[in-house]
Formats: sequence, structure tokens, C-alpha cells
Amino acid sequence: MGGGRTAATVVLGGAAATMLLVMVAPAAIQRAQDRMDQTVRYPSGAAAKADRTEVPRWLPDSATGIAFLAPGEQGERLIRATLPGRALPADCTLASPAPDPHLRAHWFPTDTPRRATAHCGQYDVALVGDQLYGWRGAPATAGARTAGARTAGPTG
Repeated sequence: MGGGRTAATVVLGGAAATMLLVMVAPAAIQRAQDRMDQTVRYPSGAAAKADRTEVPRWLPDSATGIAFLAPGEQGERLIRATLPGRALPADCTLASPAPDPHLRAHWFPTDTPRRATAHCGQYDVALVGDQLYGWRGAPATAGARTAGARTAGPTG
């Protein structure tokens, strides 16, 4: 009888450890990936803009779930945000699909450039449901490609 209880305890303990691992592992994996690609995350657009001047000013303060990648001094950027209203910011203008970004991040789908529909400041953007994906090439490249079609500004 005692052996049956021990086996049940081991099985239940193993099941509990597995459930904990399933709950904790995705967040730990995301944090490790974020460190590798230098992603920073913010709960809102307002928090992101308050912390980093590189975050575009056109990002709504009410945006949530911000992921932002701005490695180095070249000026290339990636951003993802959830837009509660499922609408592009007012500063954005409609545009055709844009070239692929050179940067990569685990949270930025590779097919996003084919979905681009607008420019927001110096960013090409795609709105997929309530998810806004934006990317900006190095300023010299972006400026040469569409010199008159973008809003000037240091953080556009």
C-alpha cells in the first residue's frame, strides 16, 4: 500500500512540475530571445515614448504590448504594437508595399512587408487586425527611396 502512495505522489509531483514548466517556459524563452535581438518591451505607447526618444512620436499613447528593436546607430528600427481602435494613427498616409526590412526579430513576421499599406513618419507600416508592425531602414536609404513621401523628424 505504501508503494502505491509513493508512486502516486511521484506522478502528481511530476505532473505539477510539467505544468509549471509549460506555464513558465514561454515567458523565459521570450525573454531570452528579446535579449539576443535587443528587443525592449513596454506596456503602453506612452511608457515607450517616455523611456526612449527613438520610439516614434506618432505611436498612440494608448497602444499596448509594445515591442521595439533599435540596435546600433544605423537608424534601422522595428516596432510592434496593439492598437485598441484597430486604426492607423492620424499621421499615417496610405502607401504601396515596401521593401523588406534588414532587421529581424522573433516577434516580427517575415511576410509583413507584403502587407504594408501606409507610411507613418519614417516608418513603413502594416496593420494586421489590431497589430501594427512598423519598420524603418537606415535614414539615408529610406530618405533616398521616397524623399517627398515621408514626414521629416528625428524620431518619425
